[in-house]
Amino acid sequence: MDASATSSDSLIATTGLHEWLLAHGRPIADTYANSSGSDLAALTERLGSATVVGLGESTRFSRQTFGVRERVFRVLVEGYGYRALAVQDSARSGERLDAFVRTGTGDPESVLAGAWRPTRTAEMAAALRWIRAYNESHPDDPVRIFGVEPPRAEPSDYDVVLDYLRRHAPDRSAAIEAHLTPIRTAHQVDEHVQRHQGIHPGRPFAENARDALALFKTLPATTEFENALTHLRLIVEFHEKSVAGQGGFARDERPAADRVIEWHRDTGAKIAYWDGIAHTAAIALGDGPAQTSEFRGTGSYLRAHFGARYASVAIGFHHGDLGMAVAPPPRPDLVDATLGTVDLPAFYVDLHSPATESVSQWLHGPAKLRTISGIYDPAKDATANTAVRSLIHAFDVLVHIRETSPVQWLPQAAT
Repeated sequence: MDASATSSDSLIATTGLHEWLLAHGRPIADTYANSSGSDLAALTERLGSATVVGLGESTRFSRQTFGVRERVFRVLVEGYGYRALAVQDSARSGERLDAFVRTGTGDPESVLAGAWRPTRTAEMAAALRWIRAYNESHPDDPVRIFGVEPPRAEPSDYDVVLDYLRRHAPDRSAAIEAHLTPIRTAHQVDEHVQRHQGIHPGRPFAENARDALALFKTLPATTEFENALTHLRLIVEFHEKSVAGQGGFARDERPAADRVIEWHRDTGAKIAYWDGIAHTAAIALGDGPAQTSEFRGTGSYLRAHFGARYASVAIGFHHGDLGMAVAPPPRPDLVDATLGTVDLPAFYVDLHSPATESVSQWLHGPAKLRTISGIYDPAKDATANTAVRSLIHAFDVLVHIRETSPVQWLPQAAT
């Protein structure tokens, strides 16, 4: 048993959790390798019969959690007919990723330059290259990619607006550009992350966006005016619906689930959905029986629609370097600490494995799992978790990695 988890001894001794984990946990030979996937055989067989699999990570910053997720995805593609990858990104970005893996248009680095920042990594680029190679070998049965978020503003939208101003209203260009210049930085570093890092200019970006729109609307209409106005409205919506604009992460993700459901309905494809565990969890978040949490993730809607044909996997870790911070061993009340009592570099456990009554009570009871975002502060580690009212209803399988190392940022995402 790992010394860092000794404070969980009482719970483990009472429920026999350690013995249950030892009996049903299956080791993962390598968290990031182009291997045969034989160490994942029982897991992928379990997931292979599903229609949609949510592969959720507890953090976007771990090379190992991403590596396990990608390895599972590869086996599902090659062995179980999965033909679509849903990612947490906008439809516009998803279309560029899809064009690359289908036709080879562009290259991974260029198509990821406009993607959501947490996906701009060398690991994601390698995943795209693998999908492209697979599609070249299977031209009549390709793997597709799509973003679950609606179309949203990108840096090019600012350029359209500013170009219009310079050509048709140069006397107003500087005033409107003054509102747009600081807020377009959110496409490089999210506004809420800027606040966490102490680099935010101060004024809420949504206010600047709305002021730019108000000034723009006073301009004389031209044949190109409406087009530029559409791009500016997209910019306003982007900042109003951001984490900073909404004042938090909580929101209803029904539209994202509908996107996945529609893709399956239209194509018949089996789909792997990559996101954070709060989004892939098969029930709404919260740890009380009243379930008053306002956050209902995509996975909860997918479970409601597909039933048991939606499988939910949570990929977490014990401790290690995330690049932007070093995460200490988890607090004893977290599931990650309990999993850490198994002395393996990495393993997975099917929560539906046979269990004693005491273990079953733990599985069906409320639980907290470590989650680390871009605003993580090790000094506030106690707040870095996701709570669910029932572990087994939120997740079908848990993957635990002992120690993590950071993802490798692509150059355009490194700042």
